[in-house]
Amino acid sequence: MSKIYHGSIEVVESPEIRQPNRSLDYGSGFYTTTSLVQANKLVERRMKEKGVSVGHVNVYELDINVLKSMNVLLFERPTEEWVNFVMKNRTERGFTHDYDIVYGPVADDNVYTQFTLYEGGIISMPTLIQELQTYKLVDQYLFHTEKSLTAIKFVESIEIKRNNECNNHTR
Repeated sequence: MSKIYHGSIEVVESPEIRQPNRSLDYGSGFYTTTSLVQANKLVERRMKEKGVSVGHVNVYELDINVLKSMNVLLFERPTEEWVNFVMKNRTERGFTHDYDIVYGPVADDNVYTQFTLYEGGIISMPTLIQELQTYKLVDQYLFHTEKSLTAIKFVESIEIKRNNECNNHTR
């Protein structure tokens, strides 16, 4: 078992597959990370966007053994295949895939700037990959199917307040 985190303005004891209101790296579903710091940053950004003073880092246990029975796409680092997959998810209307779980780097705003340069023909794919190798990229798991959600179990929610006070809520 390993811990993964989901930043939200809500406690999420029962994760759901959701259609995003914008294009995301790996498509629709439930996103988590192994980085508590990244989850905290996401909560802080969402609290600011929504104008609320409380958010939550939801903590889950990931059962690695359950993953063995699923269709998993794994990107250990930025590669041409990863770039193409992210670009399809972000730019091709109606693109979908049949993976239960996708794991790999996050294409954050800094990374997406490089994607834009590539898409505009300003830099080549090898240059893009080389540039991305210099970034310290955070990881993410996308749980894309209902079946995939069986691999995670809610542990607790850490309440985040704007003044950085934290309270744990365990189930």
